[in-house]
Amino acid sequence: MQTSELTTMTVAEAAAQIERRSLSPVELTRAYLDRIARLNPTINAYVTLTAEQALAAARAAEQQILAGEYRGPLHGVPFALKDIYDTAGVRTAAGSKILAERVPDADATTTALFHQAGAVLLGKLNTHEFAFGVTTNNPHWGATRNPWGLEQIPGGSSGGSGAAIAADLAPIAMGSDTGGSIRIPASLCGTVGLKPTHGRISTAGIFPLSWSLDHAGPLTHTVEDAAIVLKALAGPDVQDTLTPPVPLQDYRADLNVSVRGLRLGVPRAGFCEALEPDVALAFEAALEVLRELGAVVEDVQAPALWASWEPGYNILYSEARHVHKAWLRERPGDYGKDVFTRLNERAELSADDLVAAFRHQSAAMREAAALLAERAALVLPATRIAAPSINPNQTIVLDGKEVLARSVLTTNTIPFNVTGQPAVSLPCGFTAAGLPIGLQIAGRRWDEATVLRVAHAYEQATEWHTRRPSLILTPVPSPSP
Repeated sequence: MQTSELTTMTVAEAAAQIERRSLSPVELTRAYLDRIARLNPTINAYVTLTAEQALAAARAAEQQILAGEYRGPLHGVPFALKDIYDTAGVRTAAGSKILAERVPDADATTTALFHQAGAVLLGKLNTHEFAFGVTTNNPHWGATRNPWGLEQIPGGSSGGSGAAIAADLAPIAMGSDTGGSIRIPASLCGTVGLKPTHGRISTAGIFPLSWSLDHAGPLTHTVEDAAIVLKALAGPDVQDTLTPPVPLQDYRADLNVSVRGLRLGVPRAGFCEALEPDVALAFEAALEVLRELGAVVEDVQAPALWASWEPGYNILYSEARHVHKAWLRERPGDYGKDVFTRLNERAELSADDLVAAFRHQSAAMREAAALLAERAALVLPATRIAAPSINPNQTIVLDGKEVLARSVLTTNTIPFNVTGQPAVSLPCGFTAAGLPIGLQIAGRRWDEATVLRVAHAYEQATEWHTRRPSLILTPVPSPSP
């Protein structure tokens, strides 16, 4: 099998071949390492490559499988981690200068679970500095480029993760999502990005941005692959008090159950307004596909959800500033300009402001629960625009108003961080310029199974997830910070 064929396989496809011993984990790992060597100078998805460790882990997996010790669908399958996940003995810099030399002594819980499953770590992926931004234009580690357009951003803060999947540099890339940082890169890079319920996957050992809003989750090529990863990682963790002992499911088991008769809500006001024209067309076409599959698609009103982005920012900025308070005092010059500015933007927020934000959070959670008491999920665009230029000052006209392009990327995502609901972004089309468009599906807390079921039904009825970008293998200089 050609290297290019190996690296375009889904996790499910690779796992099936590894289990029946028709594919060697070593062969698969080498294929990814070869592709990374060729493409990463252009894309800059990886900031640390663990090639020797990966090959050793792949050889160990191969020996275990040959000895009849197969552990499950991640055994021998490569993965990569956003560089905020602790990795014992491997640098975890969180995209920063401040932590540039930090080498953890222990793995994050998620890292450990991958190792227990027999997966093979390829390396660490670029992120917006301290996971606080939507571009992954990192002033310390260089900008990550979108494989669908090298002058476009991949989104952030998990931009390295989105780009790695889109460019076939890994079959699984873990990200984090505080205001949309899994779903935005998924939308802009044409991949699947799953933000589970808050607390479904442990964040112990993941550098925090905002404890109240942080979620860990995977980016993959397919919904089935996301379900495989979720099953391996979900569950309570004694190191993370925000992971309650809620019953788990086999998230892959019911993916093929029909969605006929399911009621799906479309929150038109706000979420579906002021969209880029190609995004609006793709979204309406996606709704029609769901109708053809037998789902009942109906408009709903969700004013508290839509109004959640401002309270969400107040929670996020307050908690982020608390995380960084010592460094802001002692090492202010070691931050990139944009993150330093962001950390100081809402420095005057009061306790009253934060209390109001948490009260709004409660109201939004009640509204979402009421809407989903009678419906299986909510359906809306993941982002209102496709990937903007890597130029941080690019503006775009939406609904007759000129706005800073990157300023609208989180409006449709952060409400579901505020409520803690599971939400997934998956491809639903392309712009005339060939840039991906994302569809977002959000569901009841702890009901990832239904979210994935709806997403899988749409995915299997379309071909968007099968497309791959054509890549130019020329290193591209990073922009000035």
